[in-house]
Amino acid sequence: MVVIRLARGGKKGAPVFTLMVADKAASLGGRFIEKLGTFVPSTAKSSFNFNKERFEFWLSKGAQPSDRVKLLMRTFAKGKTPKQPKPKAKAAPEAAAE
Repeated sequence: MVVIRLARGGKKGAPVFTLMVADKAASLGGRFIEKLGTFVPSTAKSSFNFNKERFEFWLSKGAQPSDRVKLLMRTFAKGKTPKQPKPKAKAAPEAAAE
């Protein structure tokens, strides 16, 4: 089965995701069939650039987009930017028990 999914790249704290078409059995950063675009969530306004014609071509051939790709397509189609999760606060160390 062919899927359309995101592969993470970039450096720590500044991810860059590549939208790619790949075989479902291939590893996330491994073999792919075609790169369709990029998604950069760390900027002030998230950017999502991709080749819409090729995306629709692969959908017509039966490629299945991942859940995250579906969400991004819906979100950017409405002209919005996806919400960024806030970093989790680390739990304060508890006082030593008496």
